[in-house]
Amino acid sequence: MTAENSPHGQELTPRPRPELTPSPEELEKQERRLVFRRFTHDDAWALGSLLVDMARERQAPVAVDIHRAGQQLFHAALPGSTPDNDAWIARKRRVVERYGSASYLVGARFRAKGTTFEESSRLDPDTYAAHGGSFPITVEGVGVVGAVTVSGLPQLEDHRLVVEALERFLDL
Repeated sequence: MTAENSPHGQELTPRPRPELTPSPEELEKQERRLVFRRFTHDDAWALGSLLVDMARERQAPVAVDIHRAGQQLFHAALPGSTPDNDAWIARKRRVVERYGSASYLVGARFRAKGTTFEESSRLDPDTYAAHGGSFPITVEGVGVVGAVTVSGLPQLEDHRLVVEALERFLDL
């Protein structure tokens, strides 16, 4: 059971098995590669719909959220998701907004230093969660303008689902 799916929700960031976990460098490469030329309301709808379709195909009990410039542009809660997933979405999205990097990458950077986000960030864990699943929406020549977030699976699976959707959407 992951911390995200735990009944207490306050456990420290789990330390994924090293052989399955991408390095911070690999995660940074993903961010450099997954950049939009523009990001409109219609793009948010199309990306969110793609994520919902992918999750339905996998029968994944997730919630999907897309924010841009402080505005929620897309949200869907699939069967099996719960209100807790919405709380996780908000906490993971806040990490992207604060650090300008994927929530999973932020957690990986702390783990690479031999600590955890909860132990060392000095941020309230009820407000911020450096767990996988929120990815920055970066626009070429502009920077980070928002975040696309999934919650409901173990953190690395949430992250991978978002990355796969971004790769498909950007045709990479």
